[in-house]
Amino acid sequence: MSENIRYTLAVEENRDYFFFDHVHITWDNQINLHQQDSREISYVITGRGVRVIGDMIEPFSQGEIILIPPNIPHCWSFDEDICDDRGKIENITITFSRRMLAELCNVFPILSDTVDKISDNNNAVSFEGQVLYDLQNTMMSMITETPAERISSLIRILCLIAVPDNVYIVGRPVIEDKNMKRKQSIYLYVMNNYQHNITLDEASRFAGMEKSAFCVFFKKMTGKSFFTFLTDYRIEASCQMLLKTSKSVAEVCIASGFRDVPYYNRVFKKAKQMTPSEYRRANS
Repeated sequence: MSENIRYTLAVEENRDYFFFDHVHITWDNQINLHQQDSREISYVITGRGVRVIGDMIEPFSQGEIILIPPNIPHCWSFDEDICDDRGKIENITITFSRRMLAELCNVFPILSDTVDKISDNNNAVSFEGQVLYDLQNTMMSMITETPAERISSLIRILCLIAVPDNVYIVGRPVIEDKNMKRKQSIYLYVMNNYQHNITLDEASRFAGMEKSAFCVFFKKMTGKSFFTFLTDYRIEASCQMLLKTSKSVAEVCIASGFRDVPYYNRVFKKAKQMTPSEYRRANS
């Protein structure tokens, strides 16, 4: 028993071993694209925006919980207009290393199958249904727990995330090469600038390429032209605004980077088979 106690106390002191972080920060005070050797669980309590995980870029909203395996690049870009009553976003991050999982199995051999299932997953996943609900409650309870109590909660979390049901993939490992890094940097450029006018000259200059070479490169890497990708991104961003804010359609149009409401309505209907107003009513 004393060996187990020493083990739990050591965990909290080493960030690379097991780390629990609950923060309230301003929307723009976020970590840039990064990766680490440990696994990460991220819970967005308050906030909304767009995330890049591995080879995927998608919108996110509050309430989601993501499990990210080691060495998958990731970052979250939060919108300015969704925050708590103090003007801040709120999230919980848990990281735990391979070494911690191995030592857990040494201390509690019954966890070996659970840890093996977690270790076999190489994709970032988001949780749904009862698993998501249980994870949210467990992670919220950890805010007021002692370091030793958090170990008990972490074991419960490991048992929950080892179940393959009620998950969907939100990011895959990427091959670290120059082209992939360039594509990710372009993704981040779009995330940070989609609300403004972006020209092909500006995008290609940001990528450090001639315009024609940039167009060929982007189409090869994504299967879409740059402006098709940008328009799709703006449409998805506008969908989040339609559902999560009270902005008018005209305000959403401008806030998502479109400059003309009739054009916005046309491209939105082509993408979603309904107008922005119909989309809002159908999903409210």
